[in-house]
Amino acid sequence: MRALLVTSVGITCAAALTLPLAAPALSAPAAHSASARPPSLSPESPGSGPPSARTEAAPDEANEADREGGAGEGGALEAPAPRTGEPRAAELAGSTQSLPLEPLAAPSDRSVGPAASGQGLDRRTARPFSLVGVVWDDAEAELHGTVQVRTRATGGTSWSDWQDVETHNAEHAADPGSAERASGAVRGSTSPLWVGDSDGVEVRVRPEAADPQHQAAAVPLPAGLRLELVDPGADPAPEPGLGASPGRTVTPATFAGNPVPPTVTTAVPEVLTAESAATSAVNADLAPLGAAVIPALTKAETEEEAAIVAAGAKPYIGPRPKIITRKGWGADEKLRERNFAYTKSVKAAFVHHSATGNNYTCKQAPSVLRSIYRYHVKSSGWRDFGYNFAVDKCGNIYEGRAGGVAKAVLGAHTLGFNTNTMGVAVLGTYSSTNPPAAAVTAVSKLTAWKLGLFGANPKGKVTLVSGGSGKYAKGKKVKMNVISGHRNAFATECPGARLYKKLGKARTSSAKLQGR
Repeated sequence: MRALLVTSVGITCAAALTLPLAAPALSAPAAHSASARPPSLSPESPGSGPPSARTEAAPDEANEADREGGAGEGGALEAPAPRTGEPRAAELAGSTQSLPLEPLAAPSDRSVGPAASGQGLDRRTARPFSLVGVVWDDAEAELHGTVQVRTRATGGTSWSDWQDVETHNAEHAADPGSAERASGAVRGSTSPLWVGDSDGVEVRVRPEAADPQHQAAAVPLPAGLRLELVDPGADPAPEPGLGASPGRTVTPATFAGNPVPPTVTTAVPEVLTAESAATSAVNADLAPLGAAVIPALTKAETEEEAAIVAAGAKPYIGPRPKIITRKGWGADEKLRERNFAYTKSVKAAFVHHSATGNNYTCKQAPSVLRSIYRYHVKSSGWRDFGYNFAVDKCGNIYEGRAGGVAKAVLGAHTLGFNTNTMGVAVLGTYSSTNPPAAAVTAVSKLTAWKLGLFGANPKGKVTLVSGGSGKYAKGKKVKMNVISGHRNAFATECPGARLYKKLGKARTSSAKLQGR
């Protein structure tokens, strides 16, 4: 694998020299949301929410929630240039409605005490959204209680049953003391829940009741609770062909005023933004600039590339799988922090489930990813998508946090153990549901290739140093499997009992793919 050194200056120059230019008059119109907005609702009126509700609506609003920080652990990167007040590109769809919660009426059962009444929002209409979550001010505070939501499908009249939202999300975050964690932008948050195309919502958050038997008082809910409603925006246009730059088709009858018959069309190459070009350039050894997919290689082809890295040693590496790039799933590169953060190596892989539920189709997976990405950055205050990779139920593999799929990108997936590791999230909830075989196979293929690039044995053990996880004190050396579940690093159920049971099979298959 040929090395590629990229600086922010080099990326900008490369983009300027490589990318075609489009006439201003032919700029693409604003993309439509994935969910059609009812005509009675305007972007400035997110339904019956309180006037203080913050709503990211108009695409020309300042991207006020962009927060810049340092490179994090191992960060030999310069501080990002500030982008305060930079408008979002009109063609990048998606939005977040942020609604402050209100006190709920006390439950009829007075024995639970007034503290159990909690906070929430009564049924209300909102602009269309597809994913929900709850955030609060203090990232160090935990939500001891339950969060439940029910929603109404867009254009419908019936409401869903109450759905539980996973409240223990603190273990998915940047390590303590890192620049990302200390940025001042990070909030406490639940896991996000995918609910599909919806325009109505009701939420209730109740604290744990006091426990008189153990003389434990009820823990109050954290301050600043808000409901986040995320619209992922429209899917990107399909790529015309592998390695070709996606384009827009324009009717020549309107092209520069020339009277060309309307049945003739002209393909206009897309112009990448500087941020999109930078994200793509770090994968330039693997796919053309602007590609939506990094193609799979055979084992022989992969070994040929890896032999350069291994300096003549026999590489134990699996064939490179097909990976859908951030461009392929439609990531809005203006949301994330501009520069990339790296660590020194990839010694282990932590497997997660996203806890977003299983009510999605594989065709919707890009929308799920865009929703999680927006929730991680805009709602939770992270610098980028937290996981290095994601896998859907059909076994498709997606590039996660930006910085290059073959590089040691520093993620925010496993609190205390983000350094020198990678995080892989299987989209769904696998506590009581078996993960699809295709998803487990994809985890094996991905880890066989990526761990092989750094000489790691999927069936082996590795000693990692904790950055402080709540389960292991900072500085403690911990011996783990090279492919571990999130629960091995933190007191959590993630990646769900059913997925966790499949990790042994994943290790064996991954090692076999490496030729071990």
